[in-house]
Amino acid sequence: MTWRKTFMASLAMAATLMCNSAVRAQSINAGDHMASATRPFAVQPVAEFDTPWAIAFLPDGRMLVTEKPGRIFLVSQEGQKIEIGNMPEVAASGQNGLLDIAPSPDFATSSRIYFTYVAPDDGGSRLVLSSATLSVSGDGATLTDRTVIWRQTPGGGGGQPGGIIAFDPKGTHLFLTVGDRMRPASAQDPDQARGKVLRLNLDGSTPPDNPLAGKGGIQAQTWTTGHRNPYGLAFAPDGRLWLHEMGPRGGDELNLIEPGRNYGWPVVSNGDEYSGAKIPDHDTRPEFASPAVYWTPVIAPAGLAFYEGPMFPQWQGSALIGGLAVHALVRVAFGSDGRPDEADRWGMGARIRDVAVAPDGAVWIIEDDEPGHLLRLTPERPDG
Repeated sequence: MTWRKTFMASLAMAATLMCNSAVRAQSINAGDHMASATRPFAVQPVAEFDTPWAIAFLPDGRMLVTEKPGRIFLVSQEGQKIEIGNMPEVAASGQNGLLDIAPSPDFATSSRIYFTYVAPDDGGSRLVLSSATLSVSGDGATLTDRTVIWRQTPGGGGGQPGGIIAFDPKGTHLFLTVGDRMRPASAQDPDQARGKVLRLNLDGSTPPDNPLAGKGGIQAQTWTTGHRNPYGLAFAPDGRLWLHEMGPRGGDELNLIEPGRNYGWPVVSNGDEYSGAKIPDHDTRPEFASPAVYWTPVIAPAGLAFYEGPMFPQWQGSALIGGLAVHALVRVAFGSDGRPDEADRWGMGARIRDVAVAPDGAVWIIEDDEPGHLLRLTPERPDG
């Protein structure tokens, strides 16, 4: 590496560290923002599903859409649906079922996909991460070479499974959120995956440069600790990793994820127990990472995508988040110092479960309902 490249890399690293310090400086409460009835986009319903959960775009512009009861569809942008065969058994009840889906970083050559689900088990149920080859022939599609690459151990627990997948910008590692499964204390147990973000190799093995790689077991796979119910995980265009999670009664969080940090649940929260019992706020325990943004009252965040595309240039770099409780699409913008804050909230009249950005820059969202609509958002014309 030349001195110039070294110098520029140092500047970039310094800028990132300054942005990260600014993000950690103070938590912003965006809970009192109101949804706008005026939207800068047109909404086109494209297809209907039975309680859809996740959208993932393939390189050719088609989508994979999961339904919580246990089906995956290959969907064209015109709404044509092909059900994908050879699915595993899913424990679909309450918050559990078939969850997230993502094409492998090398999908163009491998046709591999990754997906998460809650599987039935003697101990109740387990969160599972699987991979498979998507085989498409004519009007049919199926999963082949289906392989479980990670399984929650020990099993058991209630809802709040997490199960969100993200790949790092280089496409060499997979990040997986695991919720506390409604057993809050387990989020601080280093030997249980609940309440953690895990970092894995693409085959499910443990990277040797994880913070606690030498510890073995769950500790070796753990990237961060102390999460409650994380339903959003994505890398921003600048390479930083962000996660949102649902709080209890108040205290939904948007967190900058940094290796080895503890985000405090259930020791601290900016919300309270559903019973009304108080939980100490983050600012009472500085050893725990505080959220960059929190929401009290809650929005119940679900789905997270960073906008990069030509259709909405004013949104470049923004985080788009579905709001289940507020029936809205939320945009979080980032200032010049890297700090985020809610910039817009648009009422959608339905619980929004997931958000994705198509290769052409259109935004796609799905409703958490039966039927739940798959919607395409494009810029509203000046004449309406």
